[in-house]
Amino acid sequence: MRRLLAWLTLWSVAFGVAEAAVVVYLRRLCYPDQPLDGPLFPLRLVEPLVLGTELAREAATLLMLLGVAFLAERRPLRRFAVFALCFGAWDLVYYAVLKLLLGWPASLLEWDVLFLIPAPWAAPVLAPVLVSLALVATALPILRRIDADAPAPFSPRDWCIEAGCGALILASFLWNAVPVARGELPGAFPWWLFLAGWLGGVAWFARRWQARR
Repeated sequence: MRRLLAWLTLWSVAFGVAEAAVVVYLRRLCYPDQPLDGPLFPLRLVEPLVLGTELAREAATLLMLLGVAFLAERRPLRRFAVFALCFGAWDLVYYAVLKLLLGWPASLLEWDVLFLIPAPWAAPVLAPVLVSLALVATALPILRRIDADAPAPFSPRDWCIEAGCGALILASFLWNAVPVARGELPGAFPWWLFLAGWLGGVAWFARRWQARR
């Protein structure tokens, strides 16, 4: 298990570096008249070829994360944990490398574009960082404490509650999708909606994990 976690961590670090490199290129391409550590908003409209390529790259990113999870584990719960671990570690490394290379973001409250599928996701950097920390913090105990042959510790109700909390977080990321897609500045971020989903998901996992123990 230590060897598996080490390789998954190294893969996530390498993937985060590659993702950050892509953003450096996109910054230079889409904002040639601005410093690389400048704000992203309002978004610059790009030609259809660049936009289509970026959408394809994002879809490929998710497929690569899923592929690693399916290759690393055979049980659905542990596959999900591998996906969560790699996703969270990749995202944290991504922001760390951008800070190192560009000096961006200037603070955790600076706005970022998270994904473009199916519409632009936008939020202060602190929000995806909190999500990534939660993913890593929940994935590690699952991988370290739940054996491949152990009974499932979570019920369908648990998964439905966690999915509902995830939907609240996603709704907060899409809250400003319309103005962002129009090239306008995003409005206020709905922290109340995000924190309802994030705190609810973390608290429910902690409750069920404690009950299992």
